[in-house]
Amino acid sequence: MTANKRIVLSSDHAAIELRQTVAAHITALGWEAVDIGPTTPESTHYPKHGAAAAERVASGDCALGIILCGTGQGIMMAANKVKGIRCGVCTDTFSARMIRQHNDANMLSIGVRVVGEGLALDIVDAFLNADFEGDRHALRVDMIKELES
Repeated sequence: MTANKRIVLSSDHAAIELRQTVAAHITALGWEAVDIGPTTPESTHYPKHGAAAAERVASGDCALGIILCGTGQGIMMAANKVKGIRCGVCTDTFSARMIRQHNDANMLSIGVRVVGEGLALDIVDAFLNADFEGDRHALRVDMIKELES
């Protein structure tokens, strides 16, 4: 686990409630939740929220990020446009564990219309409890980083 215990959270309007639940959950686990919104249910655009959270991770202000939208896909795509971000959308605990262990993912995306609250919290736990394995996976992560140039 990283010394920086800050996790940025953001979402679009569809995922406010689940985002707040996730924030409370990670706080209970000893992380500092940096919830950057939105806070009102008016329609909003997930690309700006995904990018804003990704910037907090890329800058080092937060160690990790958790972002949410209807499917998790759009906000994940926006986050991955920020240099240094490796974000995966997960609908199961195995994938959440693997994106950390094999891909050194620093952000997790969840679709509120795809998974329920209980599974979402299990996915978060799997993501947070996994560590990058390095070795052959480090070479592959370096190859991903080279694509950012």
